[in-house]
Amino acid sequence: MIRYLGSTKNLAGCVGGLIGLALYLTGVVGGLWPVVVAGLYAVFALLAPPERVRLVPVDTGHLRADLVSLVEKVTAQAQRMPESSVDGVRRVAEVLDDLLSRPERLSANPDVQHEVTRLARTDLPLSVQTYLNLPWWFAAKRRASGEPSAAEELLAQLELLETEAHRVAERFYAGDVHQQADHTRYLRERGEA
Repeated sequence: MIRYLGSTKNLAGCVGGLIGLALYLTGVVGGLWPVVVAGLYAVFALLAPPERVRLVPVDTGHLRADLVSLVEKVTAQAQRMPESSVDGVRRVAEVLDDLLSRPERLSANPDVQHEVTRLARTDLPLSVQTYLNLPWWFAAKRRASGEPSAAEELLAQLELLETEAHRVAERFYAGDVHQQADHTRYLRERGEA
């Protein structure tokens, strides 16, 4: 019941009721004003769009904590990691953490939310975990068939993940970038006038 008070349907119904009250005060409706107010409330409430359903809530706090934990574990294993891979993990985690630090805005964009969650919960941990589960002597060894070593594979994966994280961030901040460009254009036009 309390949730309904702040819902879109209740707010729209209140607008309808106020219109009915205004009609009474202006003399358009007479003694039947309570019926008109209630009727307009009901019509407006029924015509209002339903509340958005969020079936898969994302706990950004846990995701951020998981990212911090991942970076700490990778840092602790730095001697087993290929050179620059620890920095690669940190860079990807920083981009994702920045997006996760805005949970309301992130939940408003389900596609970006899904990609951020997948990167933070699956892709980045899986890449590092797979590498660290290999014996150290095998992970650094170049394969005889000329295929890349596990260390080279990890570096390639981290580069791909960083590129994807930046692409997701560009989509996330596209509105801000557009607004900033509009403001620059406005300031230039104002300066020319």
